Amino acid sequence: MTAPRHRRARAARAPTPRRSADARAGWPRRWMWIAWPAFLMAGVLEMIVFALVDPAALHWSEQPVAVSREGVYTIAFFVFWCVIMAAGALTTLLSLSPFEMNRCPVPRGERPADCAKYR
Repeated sequence: MTAPRHRRARAARAPTPRRSADARAGWPRRWMWIAWPAFLMAGVLEMIVFALVDPAALHWSEQPVAVSREGVYTIAFFVFWCVIMAAGALTTLLSLSPFEMNRCPVPRGERPADCAKYR
């Protein structure tokens, strides 16, 4: 039993990369893929860390931290969030295909000569 002709023809063609009308259309969505899980994990990390550490007992250069408990919670949350987002952004950057890295974001009619070789 063989596959129908249209499936065989489709399989014989080289795969073409998916493209959107706007080359930058996918970045807001990618940033949300990075920011939202990082936000959730920063909240979890915040709960774990401050279940074990009392913000009032923190010292910096042998001096007590001159920030309120809420301030320590807030600063720590944003530090955790930024570190986790940086890890997610690096993972997203390393997972980009060569097509995504090399494509030219300028519309076809306005491309410079060195950008014309990339569709």
